[in-house]
Amino acid sequence: MTVVATVGTTHPLAFAGLGFALLALAGEGVRPVCVVAGVSAQDAAGVLARTALGASTIRAQFEAIRSANPGAFHVGALLSAESVRAVAESLATFPGVPVVVDPVLAASGGDALADGATRDALRELLFPRAALVTPNVHEASAFFGCAISDVASMRDAAAALRGFGAGAVLVKGGHLDGAPVDVLAEADAICELPSARVEGELRGTGDLLAVTIAACLARGATLPEAIEHARRRVHEAIARGVAFAGARVARLDDG
Repeated sequence: MTVVATVGTTHPLAFAGLGFALLALAGEGVRPVCVVAGVSAQDAAGVLARTALGASTIRAQFEAIRSANPGAFHVGALLSAESVRAVAESLATFPGVPVVVDPVLAASGGDALADGATRDALRELLFPRAALVTPNVHEASAFFGCAISDVASMRDAAAALRGFGAGAVLVKGGHLDGAPVDVLAEADAICELPSARVEGELRGTGDLLAVTIAACLARGATLPEAIEHARRRVHEAIARGVAFAGARVARLDDG
């Protein structure tokens, strides 16, 4: 049985966050387990409340899932620097297990989920634990410290962020105008990954991409194979999105 652990913050409607990650992992045919690092109250309009769990509770959950032998970790939204530290230190006790970090700084509606201290902790403590970090252009800009407006600046940001210790960085370009291009920075190369734009907004695309990559890595895929499959899955999810609770969300089943 292939097991993937997802770590992050709850979302009551599962537009994104832990609830959505569990659905997405099940859709990839792997057994999901989870570590709750934060709790949020969100709807289509925005974030109503958010609370980070204490470090001891986070560490205890990592111990609880140890017997499941996760083949990969996905890390989503973390709400405090203390939470980031607890997650990073816990991940260090699972040597050799690939970690995919989706460094969420804000909800889809724009409400902040991470303050400056949390952002710095992500960059300094969690990026070095990651096989792959998957920021969108807004997140990459915040970590990079400069505006990203084109593919050239995406390449600069991807290279700079990889310098914080991640095995690879995938900067997602879907928020820029024109045909979307993602940029992947690895140890020996930076490459551009273009795709056709699918019309329509969709909540949870970042979570879907990252958890799908984690599932592929757990099954033994190479990083390029995992990214290719995940990008294709996101593309299809946008095309098949459905209305739910005031938002457009991924349809992950065949019904």
